[in-house]
Amino acid sequence: MDGNKSQHFDIDQIICSLEKAEQSVITVFGDYSLDKYVYSKPSRDEQSVETGLTAYQIHETASYAGIGGTVANNLRSLGAQVICVGLLGHDGHGFELLERLGQIGAETELMIQSDRLLTNTYLKPMRGETKESTLEAGRLDFRNFKETPPELEEQLLINLEKAAARSQGVIITDQFLERNCSAVTDRVRNEVAGLALKNPDKFFYADSRGFIGEYRNVIRKCNEHELSGTDLTGLRIVTMGERGIMLYDGDEKTHIPSFPAKPPLDICGAGDATNAGIMLGLTLGLDKKEAALLGACTASVTIEQIGVTGTATREQIIARMYEKKHFFSVNL
Repeated sequence: MDGNKSQHFDIDQIICSLEKAEQSVITVFGDYSLDKYVYSKPSRDEQSVETGLTAYQIHETASYAGIGGTVANNLRSLGAQVICVGLLGHDGHGFELLERLGQIGAETELMIQSDRLLTNTYLKPMRGETKESTLEAGRLDFRNFKETPPELEEQLLINLEKAAARSQGVIITDQFLERNCSAVTDRVRNEVAGLALKNPDKFFYADSRGFIGEYRNVIRKCNEHELSGTDLTGLRIVTMGERGIMLYDGDEKTHIPSFPAKPPLDICGAGDATNAGIMLGLTLGLDKKEAALLGACTASVTIEQIGVTGTATREQIIARMYEKKHFFSVNL
């Protein structure tokens, strides 16, 4: 791309840094969800005696921690320690989400449950006679559309400060477009800016679908569609799908190429996987372009996993890095 810096990447350095991943402590703060898959076969559909409507016969379920949970999954899979801070309901989905986070070894003591909330849940009906033919049908979302109570905002901020004190980095996952109806409210964004300013030795990194221009004093990440019309300064990370990542740092622009992935592809959670790789790289001492390359590599592994919220292992990252070592070790 015109105007990009010519660069090379030290692949060996990136791979060696992963050996120290257990030394990184990263807080994942903000929105979490439960990604729940339910499987049925059209040949088993029945007609409801009561309503005459189709009754879909579920024979299998699977669930994964999503949004912040996807970031946590990938960080833990790569070896980092993770502290989770977010909101969930006193409901079955909340119980299941905490169970999934606990199974990967993430710390969940600072997660906040409330009977005034639903646990954000994406219920995904999967339809097909065979695994190969299974496709996702219309999704059912469990969401909160009332403003987050002030007392929950206060507790979130208290827990965030506790977690940040023990971390080298904080990732803010700001998922929803409705203002003030989730963990990351206007007040929370403002307080995050102040906390980042007070802790210049820590990395604060925000990924927001609808409010990226309102963040201050943090690394800001969005995709190219979310960037449209937003005037940003400082370090920005813009993901562009198969065209890679663009880093903007003042007047400097650096293009990070993507890693080729083998179809079929499922892009669910790709941005969260990118966030995990970038933040881990930064906390391990990589420079921003090499951290971004680690993020791109992490996403390329996860999108090859169909019908699940993908996770990349350290072994998969190392194998893919070595596979493309020559390409990324020369000037682009």
